Amino acid sequence: MSGDNQRVDAPHRPYAVPPVPPVPPVPARSRVRRLASPGLTLAAVGLAFAYVGTVDPNEPGHYPVCPLFRLTGILCPGCGGLRSAHAFAHGDLITALGANALAVVGYFVFAGFMILWLVRAGRGGPTPSFTLRRPYWWAIGALALAFTVVRNLPFGAALAP
Repeated sequence: MSGDNQRVDAPHRPYAVPPVPPVPPVPARSRVRRLASPGLTLAAVGLAFAYVGTVDPNEPGHYPVCPLFRLTGILCPGCGGLRSAHAFAHGDLITALGANALAVVGYFVFAGFMILWLVRAGRGGPTPSFTLRRPYWWAIGALALAFTVVRNLPFGAALAP
């Protein structure tokens, strides 16, 4: 019985993996740190709007002309966006809509996103995202294309800046 030195109740594990040490819990981020990203984003956009609100895009020479408009005479979906932002910064919603209605919709969508982001960050929730299904992105693209086509036709002159 010289080979009976092993314990019978212990299973034979030739390649035993050492146990994984427990991972220490991640400390919760402070409220200031959670609000840093949305706060800095809001500050950057606010500064951009303040600049456009101060430097009038209706006066020539302050901003470059749209390259598509300069080369082809066709208004792109963004044409009039700076004039729209200038009017929006001054609280003139009617003029902003007349300069670029699609941009004004974008301002309100961005404002809603920022409010949601700030509230969630303040409460420690997840960051919101624009994870839309493919049909929604196609619909947004179709809307931008329709806006571009209509504003370049004679009957859509009200949508042109």
